[in-house]
Amino acid sequence: MGCARRCRDRGGARVQVPAAGGRGWEQQPATAPSAAGGGTQGPVRRGGGAPGRAAAAALSGSGLRTPRSEARGGPGREEPARPMAARGPQPLVAAAQRTLRVGKGRGPPRDVCLQLAGQVLAVARGLKPALLYDCNCAGPSQLQSYLAELRGLGFLAQRLHVLEVGEHSLIVSPEFACRHLERVLLGPMALVDVSSPQPCPSICSLDQHQDLKALVAESVRHLQGLQSDQSPAASRSTLRSSDCNLCTLFGILLGYPVPYTFQGNQGDGNCLALTPLRVFTAQVSWLLCSLPILLCSFSVPESSFPALRDRLSAWEKDLRTRCGTQSDFANLSICSEVVTLPTVAL
Repeated sequence: MGCARRCRDRGGARVQVPAAGGRGWEQQPATAPSAAGGGTQGPVRRGGGAPGRAAAAALSGSGLRTPRSEARGGPGREEPARPMAARGPQPLVAAAQRTLRVGKGRGPPRDVCLQLAGQVLAVARGLKPALLYDCNCAGPSQLQSYLAELRGLGFLAQRLHVLEVGEHSLIVSPEFACRHLERVLLGPMALVDVSSPQPCPSICSLDQHQDLKALVAESVRHLQGLQSDQSPAASRSTLRSSDCNLCTLFGILLGYPVPYTFQGNQGDGNCLALTPLRVFTAQVSWLLCSLPILLCSFSVPESSFPALRDRLSAWEKDLRTRCGTQSDFANLSICSEVVTLPTVAL
């Protein structure tokens, strides 16, 4: 088992996640590395092995472009736009540190900035429905400015959106997120109930939680309204939250195949303590800077794994299919490890 790193699992469990490359449920590269690719969500720490040398060959097809440089050598003459690959990742780091600083600080560290940019690109490419931002305490207006800077660099062709839910901010592609939630409503959607009064986790369906299903439907309507805005500028809005626990909603928004849920407002109370959990980690290699990007990390109780195996296999198949539609990421790997913790925070 390789070294472990800590990831925050919203809608899942906060666990020690094994570094990719370890033994697990499954780990295999996509069949076409040049075209394949991809939350605990929010910021993740670097981990896993470096991508192969096929990255350089795929950069020319990444589709990234930068604004034209200023005219040189006289009026009417412009130099060709330089691809992002030719300039390297430093402009992405500078954009994050400039717009996401809190107080008098310098902004997030370089590795966090690159992970953030990679995950934002994964959202834009439809590899994850949403990104929950928790690198620091930067607010939604700062995230909006950050997305505007990325678009100005030519890094993003699609318009992304900052969605405020409660006190949290998510970065979403309204189109991809809406499509994902529509599939959730069509169901069947499985949840794992970890309410503290019960002795062990149990599997239930979204149909058994009508308040949560209504909130998902409201989210779909909200995202559909955003798609009518054809402005290229980054935008933001607030999704009205209810008494429904946001932990489960975040798990659904972030694309976890089997989110956790619980009854009422139980805070950190659950029945996962000392329960063996199978933790799944999906990551890809970002060809621009040869950096492993964590797409998502979530867990399911090991006792529930046999009953959920088909659902998890369908999730994997869908992710691999989406990975094959883009050329910015390669070498998708999905691995798992069983862990047992004295306490688990959702």
